[in-house]
Amino acid sequence: MKKTVIFIMLTAFLIGCQQEDYLANQLEKRNVQHDYKKEPEAFVPADDTEETEEKEEENQNQEENQQTDENANDSLTVIDDPNSVSLVVNKQRKLPDGFEPDDLVEADVPYHAAEGDPKRLLRKVAADALDALFVAAKEDDLDLVAVSGYRSYDRQKQIYESNVATNGQAHADKFSAKPGTSEHQTGLAMDVASAALVAVLEQSFIETDEGQWLEDHAHEHGFIIRYPEGKEDITGYSYEPWHLRYVGKEIATEIYQAQITLEEYFGLYP
Repeated sequence: MKKTVIFIMLTAFLIGCQQEDYLANQLEKRNVQHDYKKEPEAFVPADDTEETEEKEEENQNQEENQQTDENANDSLTVIDDPNSVSLVVNKQRKLPDGFEPDDLVEADVPYHAAEGDPKRLLRKVAADALDALFVAAKEDDLDLVAVSGYRSYDRQKQIYESNVATNGQAHADKFSAKPGTSEHQTGLAMDVASAALVAVLEQSFIETDEGQWLEDHAHEHGFIIRYPEGKEDITGYSYEPWHLRYVGKEIATEIYQAQITLEEYFGLYP
């Protein structure tokens, strides 16, 4: 009987100990779980103040540059007679606002541009002279092609801004005129190339037979190489052996013989 009582008491004691261990383990697990459970982090928006300030500064710089260009353009000399074939348009002298020649026609020459493209147009006096020049070149077994003639103010604006965006303003200003200061807007200028190298308006054009022929004979038909080599400080543009400008036979011959620029001929310097 005593053994039975002792056995029951021992069994109860062991069961009690097991329950305490179980409760202790559960409490410990709960504490551990609590330690790993974190409060949700509050959402903190990214600090875009610096980015906003940079954008505002960039916009401000663009506006200032545009205003500077407009102010500089306003300070240019406006050409009195834009219809003169001997006018000088350059970085210091601009055409009147809204100027567009009223006698634009197509010359009877091969063109790179498709029919109907304004780049095929020239003022009639220049178009007639270009006809004669191409005929003379053909007689010497040379094949020329007309690439780019008249450009409106808006078209020149697109070309200039695209050049700036692609190559930077310093580079653009060596080859592209700002709108209102382009010879192409006068209707007296035509870019000419070799038919075999029509897509290449580069300084290496002078190394072709056509390029050399133009340098030697363009003046006989009233054209000059408007931006000659070594005269960049005067013309404001890099050498362009493909850019022909009509000024009439007399002036063209005098400029060719003296090896000077249109600015020098009229005593106009930067």
